[in-house]
Amino acid sequence: MVPFFTFIRLFTADHLKPRHTIMNMNIITKSCQLPDGREITIETGKLARQADGSVVLRMGNTMILATVVSNLDPVEGADFLPLSVDYQEKFASTGKIPGGFLKRESRLSDYEILISRLVDRAIRPLFPDDYHSETQVNIQLISGDHTALPDALAAFAASAALSVSDIPFQGPISEVRVARVDGQFVINPPLEQKEKADIDLIVAASLDNILMVEGECKEVSEADMLEALKVAHEAIKVQCHLQIELTKAVGKTVKRTYEHEVKDETLRQQLHAQLYPKVYEVAGRQIANKAMRSELFGKILEEYMASLPADTTISKDLVKKYYKEIQKKACRDLVLNQGVRLDGRKTTEIRPIWTEVNYLPSPHGSAIFTRGETQSLSTVTLGTKLDDQLIDGAMFSGTNKFMLHYNFPGFSTGEVRPNRGPGRREVGHGNLAWRALKQVLPAEADNPYTIRIVSDILESNGSSSMATVCAGSLALMDAGVQIKGAVSGIAMGMISDSATGKYAILSDILGDEDHLGDMDFKVTGTEKGITACQMDLKVDGLTYDVLFQALNQAREGRMFILNEMNKTIQKPNPDLKPNAPRAITITIDKEMIGALIGPGGKVVQDIQKTTGATIVIEEVGGKGIVNIFATNQGVMDAAVKRVKAIVAVPEVGEVYEGTVKSIMPFGAFVEFMPGKDGLLHISEIKWERLETMDGVLEVGEQIKVKLVEVDKKTGKFRLSRKVLIPRPPRKEEAEAPKAG
Repeated sequence: MVPFFTFIRLFTADHLKPRHTIMNMNIITKSCQLPDGREITIETGKLARQADGSVVLRMGNTMILATVVSNLDPVEGADFLPLSVDYQEKFASTGKIPGGFLKRESRLSDYEILISRLVDRAIRPLFPDDYHSETQVNIQLISGDHTALPDALAAFAASAALSVSDIPFQGPISEVRVARVDGQFVINPPLEQKEKADIDLIVAASLDNILMVEGECKEVSEADMLEALKVAHEAIKVQCHLQIELTKAVGKTVKRTYEHEVKDETLRQQLHAQLYPKVYEVAGRQIANKAMRSELFGKILEEYMASLPADTTISKDLVKKYYKEIQKKACRDLVLNQGVRLDGRKTTEIRPIWTEVNYLPSPHGSAIFTRGETQSLSTVTLGTKLDDQLIDGAMFSGTNKFMLHYNFPGFSTGEVRPNRGPGRREVGHGNLAWRALKQVLPAEADNPYTIRIVSDILESNGSSSMATVCAGSLALMDAGVQIKGAVSGIAMGMISDSATGKYAILSDILGDEDHLGDMDFKVTGTEKGITACQMDLKVDGLTYDVLFQALNQAREGRMFILNEMNKTIQKPNPDLKPNAPRAITITIDKEMIGALIGPGGKVVQDIQKTTGATIVIEEVGGKGIVNIFATNQGVMDAAVKRVKAIVAVPEVGEVYEGTVKSIMPFGAFVEFMPGKDGLLHISEIKWERLETMDGVLEVGEQIKVKLVEVDKKTGKFRLSRKVLIPRPPRKEEAEAPKAG
């Protein structure tokens, strides 16, 4: 028998060695390079092999695991693709432990939701229209590195996972960040370069077409943006070719077969012949009211349904589906054939606009922006450093002092819908408006406030995110925030016919035009240039010439809207509202921070308690930055006086109002500045010689003293009172006979 300790030794030595031999795996790796030579690799066959498709994408030390699973059977009764895309960052990927009570990853953060939306919007249009199986794409950051930001790699990984699966997907696609830094375009720049860029766009595309754009700019021209898109597309083509090679190597060039829809071509043609003329006639009435227009379209379907016999074998679900197709085609044909839209506008025409500021008396700023049947009521609240938003993420941690929240209640579209908190759409629309407005905020050094904008959509018929931008800009000016310029936004659409080559670009699209159109292109900017954009395409073959035409038409629309906004308010109010907090910043020596805070924070807490001000102290760049916030000038003056008294540097020769703190046989110690005591020697109290301190001064007595010396070695202060008192004449001078 082997002794027990020997067994342990044998087990440890033999069985616990790390094993690198991988059995029964077909691991395939492909790589490509960015224009600057950095490498991206994609590996499949090692991790998550039970998913329909899985890959690990790596760039530098950033690694992303992307998996995709799609059920074989369709969702019963579905006429859409039940696709979910979730991007999640593991805190371990950057060596962090999550904050909060649970100390584990929980629901997706807004940042993760935004990346999920970037991927979703890029891949969703490329699934077949008749594919209705529940499909889930999971993307996990398993290793993170700021030199390779994951948001620009997530869609690349997702598309690669779809490419190595048998799921029908009309890809591949990929996604890159294009940034302009010091006049040069860079693909997927590290964080340090990204923060210096004046153009920062995420672009998704296939080999032939741009599919999605989202990003922000520092008031750049349309030509510069178009050039950025071209640079991005060239890099994407390389990544698409890599995926094609990967698909061939895995052997997934043939996708699964499916039959998810019941079709009746005869019924389709009958319905088109019978109902299309009626639908086209209603569309041609050019009714601006959405509810009235919807009612008339609905009556056509109701009348047809009522005409069917009770024992009909015609599928009502198919009728509804084909009727939607008829309605879509009729509305599109109206634009292409007659150049007019559902509500009677021309393709370049903007809906009627009215605006108002200072609508609400208590918020620090407020505005209403109404365009057609879309309305935003936006408010601005100014807070202190204590109101900063805390950010706790795997890739990013810190604070955010500018927030914009977008709310879309059910009543805005006349629907009954429970309030369940913001959904992904609300997060996305709010982020777009946030990008648009943050470009014009004052520099952080000039703005001590934390700013929160809330946009409540009260009516909606298209372009509510752009209404948020306009209302937010107006509310900021009403609040007295000194923004660099007013910002307006517009949503552009397009209707095209590949067979005839006809197309029309639509300015300020309706909700219906968003659903039936081929493009949703939102552009925001000032008079000087573009500050943010978001584009989703549903059609192949959008040329750069057409895209440039859309950008220029968007500029004309933005300028028209900006002029309408200027009729209400042209520049920020010169002062804040009476109820808004006032702010002042004082810079002090770093060594004075402790004195101002005091033991356990007692000093600063006492100032806040006695004055009513809010004081925030931080060290920045080797200096102490003191931000003081107050609701009125009296509170501000009192707080500033207290702070300056504490941080003031004693100056020899200055006269101070002091308080006697203690009396000694040789003199008294006087507090001449908060926290600073000096010795008033017995010989410096009066010009007359004093033999004792008895009855000369009392503890707590207020006296004026002059700082006459600071000991260079000890830093002790020497005070004098007698130098402030007229010197009496000497005895011999008093006894001398007067002249005359």
